[in-house]
Amino acid sequence: MRKAIFFDIDGTIWDKKQQIPDSTREAFQQMKHQGHYLFISSGRTRIFIPDQALMPLGFDGILAGCGTYGEFQGEVKFYHKIALEEIQRINDFLRSLGAAYILEGRYFLYLDEERFPKDSSFPQELKRDMGENMLRVTGNEDCLEVSKFCVNYLEDTKKQQELEHVLEPGYTVIHRGGNFMEIVPKGFHKATGIQEICRILGIAHENTYSFGDSTNDLDMLEYTAHSVAMGDGMQQAKEVAEYVTAPLWEDGIYLACKHYGLI
Repeated sequence: MRKAIFFDIDGTIWDKKQQIPDSTREAFQQMKHQGHYLFISSGRTRIFIPDQALMPLGFDGILAGCGTYGEFQGEVKFYHKIALEEIQRINDFLRSLGAAYILEGRYFLYLDEERFPKDSSFPQELKRDMGENMLRVTGNEDCLEVSKFCVNYLEDTKKQQELEHVLEPGYTVIHRGGNFMEIVPKGFHKATGIQEICRILGIAHENTYSFGDSTNDLDMLEYTAHSVAMGDGMQQAKEVAEYVTAPLWEDGIYLACKHYGLI
């Protein structure tokens, strides 16, 4: 029976240096040989998912932007973006807080480098990776194409509380550790993306599996029929997953696929 298997990227498929264990590559190859569907399921928006590094692993589809975008075999199946007037309102609010943030869309990422702490290397690293697909927020306010956003730095606790209070009616704020917050329109998360793509493709729920390591994977891990948390992942992920595997570099994905008979 063909299964649909959904994988987070960062901390699950690869490490902070974007290195992938050979055992993970072998697991993907064997699952493809078995005829299973393989999907990326990422908080990254589509433009921030590097095809050259990941698609040769054998993925059939991509769910991106925490469930706001889905494609299968290169064809876009759904995409939900924030209305321009709404993201302009959000942008003005984040500026008023003095936040360092990234607006994320299907085609571009938007970031003003000067809003980040001077000792942060993140903007330069992102610019190196994204090239012409990273634009400034300033000067592009009239053409922002955004499905989610992240606040990377907001030092003052009272301002963090204000952010959550103001955004709570329409957005889910996911705390990723430290000052890093991932913010997604309510009604969208990795589980809704999986549910939608499975509905489109006619995949039964009992044939769904997910692999993750972080707080933005919780909905996905709770939703799929079977779920795996990486052994070196966050405790919250381990608490909701059906199975906790070994760490990424200790053949975590390969061993979990063996456990479930996927290879």
